[in-house]
Amino acid sequence: MDPRARPFRSVLYIPGSKERALEKAKTLALDAIIFDLEDAVAVEEKPAARILLAETLAQGGYGGRFKIVRVNGLDTEWGRADVAAIRGAGADAVLLPKVETTAQLDVLADAIPDVPLWAMMETPRGILNAAELAAHPRLEGVVMGTNDLAKELGCRFRPDRLALMNSLTHCLLAARAEGIVAVDGVYNAFKDEDGLRAECEQGRDLGFDGKTLIHPAQVAIANAAFAPTQDEIDLANRQIAAFEAAEKEGQGVAVVDGRIVENLHIVTARETLAKAAAIAELESVT
Repeated sequence: MDPRARPFRSVLYIPGSKERALEKAKTLALDAIIFDLEDAVAVEEKPAARILLAETLAQGGYGGRFKIVRVNGLDTEWGRADVAAIRGAGADAVLLPKVETTAQLDVLADAIPDVPLWAMMETPRGILNAAELAAHPRLEGVVMGTNDLAKELGCRFRPDRLALMNSLTHCLLAARAEGIVAVDGVYNAFKDEDGLRAECEQGRDLGFDGKTLIHPAQVAIANAAFAPTQDEIDLANRQIAAFEAAEKEGQGVAVVDGRIVENLHIVTARETLAKAAAIAELESVT
């Protein structure tokens, strides 16, 4: 199945060590969850967290939400135990932090052969190797780790994300070349709704599938920003109708709202309608 055939508008990080947060996530209007065993879990809590998360996933209750587990790096003392704990627990994907080489993905693929792989793109070397990483046969998604990347680059945070734009678009190109999911990085000021909305709209306009989030209060804004608007849905329907009418008359193009509509526009229009339908289906089961 095409990994992009389902919505990834909102992807919320949940600490694997917080039982209340794990339960609350079952009630949120999320497209996906990243159950975090890495940065969000203190060193002394990591063994208990992986056990709690494995038991929670096995119990189910997350509906149609896509379940991603971020493990610790396999070069750490916790990574392999994380992978062993979640094997067979019901995760939809396993997310590896700080991916830089396909060899890292090969090791993870061998350790958990029956679960799709996702990669955190958060180091300069990882960004430079994005095309090679995206082409890995087991990789189905990339997540931008913009906080770690900004630290490594030594860049300043700006509302327009100018310093990160090359990295964002480079990884997005790599993901699109291979037809895999690409999720934008987090917005740290979770109480700043206007700033979050602007960054979500920027990510959507660039072409990302959705946004990683750090707080439930951010979910509704991300869901709205990365979903087709009613105007876009109406336009897609009108474009398809006009183009089909033109084809019946032997024409290769149509005109809608004073703009030429060709076959490539119809491909986009059908994708818009398919995305809207997929969102409606997901929301009916979450």
